[in-house]
Amino acid sequence: MNLQQGNNVVIGENVTFGEHVVIGNNVVVYEGTIIGSNVFIQDNVVIGKQPTRAKASILPEVKKLPPAVIGNGVTVGTSSIIYANVKVADDVFIADLATVRERVTIGEKTIIGRGVSVENDCKVGMRCKLETNCYITAYSELGDYVFIAPGVVTTNDNYMARSKERLDKFKGVTVKTGGRIGANSTILPGKTIHEDGTVAAGSLVSKDVAAEMLVLGSPAKEYKKVATEQLLKNQD
Repeated sequence: MNLQQGNNVVIGENVTFGEHVVIGNNVVVYEGTIIGSNVFIQDNVVIGKQPTRAKASILPEVKKLPPAVIGNGVTVGTSSIIYANVKVADDVFIADLATVRERVTIGEKTIIGRGVSVENDCKVGMRCKLETNCYITAYSELGDYVFIAPGVVTTNDNYMARSKERLDKFKGVTVKTGGRIGANSTILPGKTIHEDGTVAAGSLVSKDVAAEMLVLGSPAKEYKKVATEQLLKNQD
């Protein structure tokens, strides 16, 4: 093992490292975390943090979760936080100030941009691009080659925190393979963007988006088919 670490690094018990791992200053790696080879962890990162529950939270109390697993060739940017029971596949890039909550999986070669928040119980496929300050709500699923532009907001609570009826009805969004969402769009709870479906910037998605269809507006309506040259199958 070739481990290089900066100042004030805290490494918990039973943490395992692959070859050629570089850790910056003021990093905390919690017990049991598994870190692969050729991993670069920048300053002030926290990996393997156990979630804490607010007293008023509607979520059930969670016992201690399994450790985080970080694949080979991963970069974790400055001041990012990766919670326990997260699985990050090989060659993922997580930029500065990102947060990846518990029970999240991230596929290989995906980019998690600066300030992105991926909430609990999400699945993110491979070769996705989640750009600066987008918000992926809990219980969402993103397929492969998904593009989420800056400032996108996804939601999972139709009741906006009112009435107990909502407690068993939380539902995140689904973006299937090749789906794309433009900057500053909002996706309402439970909506599905099908394969190669595309949402124009600034749109409010209140209905499912059909495969290979471009929607726009507030509420978003079908505008036209996605151009043939823009389809995922036609990319190099």
